[in-house]
Amino acid sequence: MIKNEALDTILSDLKGGRLGKAISHLENYLYTFTQPQSTEQLDQIKNDYLLMTDYWQKGYQDPLRQQVYQQLLQRMYVLTTNIYIRYAIRQDAYLTGIYNLARSERTDWSAASLRSDMETFVSDVALLELEPEHTRAQKQQNLHSRHEQMMSALFDYIWTSRLWSESVTDAFRSMLLTPTIDSHDQQLLVSAITLSAIQFFDINKFRLLVTVCRETADEYVHQRALVGWVLSLRDDMLMLYPEISQLLQKVTDDDRYQNELTELQMQMVYCLQAESDKQKIEQEIMPNLLKNNDFKITRDGLVEVDEDPLDDVLRPELSEQRMEQLEASVRKMADMQQQGSDVYFGGFAQMKRFPFFSRVGNWFLPFYEQHTAVSSILSNVRGKKFLQQAIAKGPFCNSDKYSFIIGFSHTVSHLPSSIVGMLDRGEASLIGADYSGQPTDTPALIRRAYLQDIYRFVKVHPARSHFYDLIEGDGGSRFIFFANKALLHTSLSARCMEIVAFMMKHGAYEEAYAVISRMDEDKDNPQYYLLRATLLQHVHPTLMDQRLVRQLYARCLELAPDMERAMKGYARAAFNEGDYEEALNYYGRLRERHPDSRGYQLNEAVCLTNLNNSEAALKILFKLNYETPADDQVNRVLAWALTSARRYDEAQTIYDRLLSVEKPVADDLLNAAYCYWFSRQVGKAVRFFRRYAKQEGVTFVAIEEFRREANTLSRHGVEPIEVQLMTDLLE
Repeated sequence: MIKNEALDTILSDLKGGRLGKAISHLENYLYTFTQPQSTEQLDQIKNDYLLMTDYWQKGYQDPLRQQVYQQLLQRMYVLTTNIYIRYAIRQDAYLTGIYNLARSERTDWSAASLRSDMETFVSDVALLELEPEHTRAQKQQNLHSRHEQMMSALFDYIWTSRLWSESVTDAFRSMLLTPTIDSHDQQLLVSAITLSAIQFFDINKFRLLVTVCRETADEYVHQRALVGWVLSLRDDMLMLYPEISQLLQKVTDDDRYQNELTELQMQMVYCLQAESDKQKIEQEIMPNLLKNNDFKITRDGLVEVDEDPLDDVLRPELSEQRMEQLEASVRKMADMQQQGSDVYFGGFAQMKRFPFFSRVGNWFLPFYEQHTAVSSILSNVRGKKFLQQAIAKGPFCNSDKYSFIIGFSHTVSHLPSSIVGMLDRGEASLIGADYSGQPTDTPALIRRAYLQDIYRFVKVHPARSHFYDLIEGDGGSRFIFFANKALLHTSLSARCMEIVAFMMKHGAYEEAYAVISRMDEDKDNPQYYLLRATLLQHVHPTLMDQRLVRQLYARCLELAPDMERAMKGYARAAFNEGDYEEALNYYGRLRERHPDSRGYQLNEAVCLTNLNNSEAALKILFKLNYETPADDQVNRVLAWALTSARRYDEAQTIYDRLLSVEKPVADDLLNAAYCYWFSRQVGKAVRFFRRYAKQEGVTFVAIEEFRREANTLSRHGVEPIEVQLMTDLLE
């Protein structure tokens, strides 16, 4: 997306309420880039500002001064943003082409003319039913073709438009709420308005999306409007437009919207995991599917492979095993899809290169069989029954349905005749698709399909760099809207803990931390302190944060003294800070509850070793080693405890075994080096220090390492001069 540093500075001034600075900066900008109309508008704003300040300096009390100042800020924002939009379009050849093409395809863009055309289309479609059957198809195709061209141009016109006036907004509000316009057209209009509001925030478009979301009776329009205002919401606009908070309060006070927004946030998390789901499918599921099928891929398409007749005699269990593996892979993919994963992203991401997707609006186009890009295919292609069934009941988003049909028409001729026969009879089904008769038009599924359309546009569109990045723009994803301050101070905040727990469950730790770090402190909720501390350990594991982690766990234990997760976290935080006495205390309490837990016993042993009580540590470790002699984790701790107890020969025997593998654990190399150094086998120690330094992913600076371990070195009789000599050798 095109950026302009000077205009960004002006917008920053306005968001911070610095009107005088913004006026001065925009004057300087317009001196350099002359725009007579913009200069005239700026002069009007400046004169009104000077008039207001003049009255103030003369001591007049004006109860509307704050309101007037706010209006001037907003007028400046509209002017600056419109200048920015013009700049972006002129500087970007891609945007220039779309802007000019849309305006060349139609001359009258008035709301009244647009509404008339859309209403006429609805009536013309209805009148087609009166046409003779032999002429209806051609007339229907011509009618839809003209309308599709008009709507595509309208989509481009809207998202490249400037900020809207209230009159334009009211006209589109009427169009989006009237039953006389086709729902598909209304849905597409909502998407165009959303795309425009995402690029540059427009309070009128935002207000329109909220209004349509609350007032429409069409579930498809409602869900698009809901997603639209959420993605266009910006918390840095709250000072400039205080009414945002009022609008959000009205929405979030309603239980229905609280539930929908909570579901929406969860669905957005699934969207953000589409890439990792794709890798899982490619690495874990698809290899089994390809290995256990009866076809092979050739230059001419799929070719059926004959079964080996000897298999039934020599390996009768092979067929059953292959079927079990195939069913398990299909079941795994179906389970992922039912849980909300975008299982088709990886496949359909490669099918967005058809000419159909050259128009931006087609990425958001609601699917309907009469569209001229697919209507003839659905009427004539082999395997039509399979295709119609897959489109009607498959869990596809709209853009994937268009991709699937167009792609299918290109590949069906390369399929074996046996498969084509199955497709014609409707006997085949898609992996992960649910043909059990479950409804596909529930609010959640409508919303999920639309989110997937948006995600594909953001991630796959060849010109995506020309648009605002919803995933990483401004340093934070719009898909994690629960972290938006504008929403955190509404009734929706009551659902934040639920969302944080959900994100953590699905491994979205960065996203969960973004939400909980912006929440107000929930002083009486131990779960709040537990989750925040846990997330800090995952996201910011520095010493300073460890202190805060310990404080959070301590507060959690004040509220819930018996919470084991908090006890375990507090013990780990105390250990990381070097407070081994306190860590030992809590690990001991945990072991009393779970006397057979090897993990707690090991932690106790480590704490005892660090407290120079090696003998007590060894009692625990010898017992564990006797019970599980092959457990390297036990052996690792035992080796260091033996080193601390100056039983170097026994420790070295264990280290030699631990280091005999191809790529040993880095800490084993380091600890072995110390063990050999303490036993005065300096040559071996040097070799292990150097191996540790070369270990992949390990950074080793001798002087810093030895400074950290100064007490340990001194305890084992290593003189300062020896430390210096070792440092010289290694560095």
